[in-house]
Amino acid sequence: MKHYASSLTLLGGISIGCVLGLIFKEKSVVFKPFGDIFLNLLFTIVVPLVFFSISSAIASMNNIQRLGKIIGWMMVVFTVSGIIASVLMLIAVQLYPPAQGINITLPGDIHFQQLKVSDQIVKAFTVSDFFDLLSKKNMLALIIFASLIGLSACTVGEKAKAFTAFLQAGSNVMMKAISYIMFYAPIGLGAYFAYLIGVLGPQILGTYVRAMTIYYPMAMAYFFIGFSFYVFIAAGSRGLRVFWPNIMPAAVTALATSSSMATIPVNLEAAERIGVPRDIREMVIPIGSTIHMDGSCLSAVLKTAVLFGLFHMNFSSPWAMVTAVGVALLSGTVMSGIPAGGFLGELMIVTLYGFPIIAMPIISMIGTLVDPPATMVNAIGDNVSSMLVARILGGKKWMSPSEHA
Repeated sequence: MKHYASSLTLLGGISIGCVLGLIFKEKSVVFKPFGDIFLNLLFTIVVPLVFFSISSAIASMNNIQRLGKIIGWMMVVFTVSGIIASVLMLIAVQLYPPAQGINITLPGDIHFQQLKVSDQIVKAFTVSDFFDLLSKKNMLALIIFASLIGLSACTVGEKAKAFTAFLQAGSNVMMKAISYIMFYAPIGLGAYFAYLIGVLGPQILGTYVRAMTIYYPMAMAYFFIGFSFYVFIAAGSRGLRVFWPNIMPAAVTALATSSSMATIPVNLEAAERIGVPRDIREMVIPIGSTIHMDGSCLSAVLKTAVLFGLFHMNFSSPWAMVTAVGVALLSGTVMSGIPAGGFLGELMIVTLYGFPIIAMPIISMIGTLVDPPATMVNAIGDNVSSMLVARILGGKKWMSPSEHA
């Protein structure tokens, strides 16, 4: 009960919120401000948290080669898990075509803003002013800047000892601040779920119900079965016993807020409780929240299958399936780090297969409806990835009893 106390308290608040949503229905919008307070607290702390966690983790490294190994294996894990998620959804949509029976009136004239990919890439990796780094909208640029600062402090060595201590102290302070914010989590998340159930619930049961019938069970299966399999590979049965009691606060935070960035603080706290080494968790989780999206890979394949069905195209051909996996991987691993990356991923689906541009709003709505479970899979996948990287670098005994006691 001691291990599950925080999770049970959180689930209790969410359950109350769900009941309130069912009772008050559309009037549940009055609860949204209480949820917004919680979300704003998380968004406020996420920028300094990411900076201090990444920069301090790199600055305190005595072995630069280990940093290279962490980043290298992290990218391998991200890519492999993204491919697995895409292939699983590909199998699901072949067995249960999502567009069958869907009737959508296609609008005749859709206007959209053309985006230059080159400009978006530049904006993703850099900003023109230091103060722009203090916005959650430029998270990838902040990660690169924090990595540069940490690497500089590491290579300067003894002369930067005081600065490295400052970075480590900042990281500890941010983690403590997270623990205080989480005292409000049962109220904040309960209010958000009241709003989601009461106001947005009926919309999910509309035209796209067949597509949701595929995505939600697939996302839940990937979350519980897929992640259990990954965790077992990483740390065996002991890993499963430690992982599930500690991961639920991060999971419900992602589900309620639909934001991987908002889940970073809770996710880092969970990884610490699980026993993931500090340098690994503080690299993999913040970076993963930007460029690792297994849930988005699942939704990209679903969006492609819906469009193939609506426009009466053959989705069972090898070329269609292989390219669908490729587009899903790009959408979930590469474009997620670019501003408007979700839009670029959807635009790639439309243009690659030659769909008319009126297909854009169709798959955009699917993206909106699957966002909560997709975010949960995205965020918790980062935690699982950190465990796999720890297993690769630390061997079978990476999770010592002292690390997660």
